This record gives sequence, structure tokens and C-alpha cells, in this order.
Amino acid sequence: MPKQLPFSYATINFFSHRTPFVLKKKRLIRQWIEETAENEGRFIGDISYMFGNDEYVLKVNRQFLQHDFLTDIITFDYCEGVQLNGDIVISIDRVRENARLFHVRTEEELHRVIIHGILHLCGYKDKSRKEAARMRYKEDYYLQLFPSNNL
Repeated sequence: MPKQLPFSYATINFFSHRTPFVLKKKRLIRQWIEETAENEGRFIGDISYMFGNDEYVLKVNRQFLQHDFLTDIITFDYCEGVQLNGDIVISIDRVRENARLFHVRTEEELHRVIIHGILHLCGYKDKSRKEAARMRYKEDYYLQLFPSNNL
């Protein structure tokens, strides 16, 4: 179990940028993220999710990473030891497109991407095939633990 700070400092915030998207089940998602972090030997500090469209995420990708391509998620890691801190930018357009491509519900793909960002903050990478396979295994594991999947 990680050593906790002497005060409660767990904030997980969700924002939307120029998209009508509204995240559902925020309380359950926060609980799931906190449990995932704990299971990985970490705890939540300050995490912000920003949901936007492809145009917004591409702009962030170009501005901060000098990458000129679409992506479903960008994770900015500000972790301090076992405390997870970061900004996670998610393209709702990519999530919807990937859900169609992979024949899954949009909500499931969104949850996969949400937890993918947390796994990055926990130190998991996905650049090599081996890393990507490990990341996918972890995503699948934590998707099974999502509270509404166990009702």
C-alpha cells in the first residue's frame, strides 16, 4: 500500500472543450480510477480529463508534442513518486470512430481510453508491441472491474 499524504488530496476533474459531450457516471468513474491506482500501488493526486473533438486534440498534439496526426488520447504526466498527477486529453471523435472500428459500445471504448491514461501515469508504455500487449492486458483487466460491470 502506498504511503498516503497526511491529508486528502484526490481530485479527478472532467471538462469538455468545444464539444457537447457530457461524461456520464462520473462518481463511478472516479471510484474506478482511484481503485485502479490503488491496485497499481499508487494514489490519486490531481488529475484532469479534457474531452474535445479531433480538431482540438490535433492542436494540442501539434503544440505540445510536435506530432501532426490524430490520436484518441494524450497524457501529460506530472506524477510525484506514487502520487498520480496529470492532464489527460481525449478526442471524443476518435473514441466514437474506434468504437465503430472495433465493434464495441462507445461507452466501453471511452472507459478503455480513460483507464489507458491512468495506466500511462502508472508508468505503462505502449510504443513497442510487447508494451502495447501489456497495456491492452491491463486495460482489459480494469475494464472488467468497472463497477457497473459487476451489478
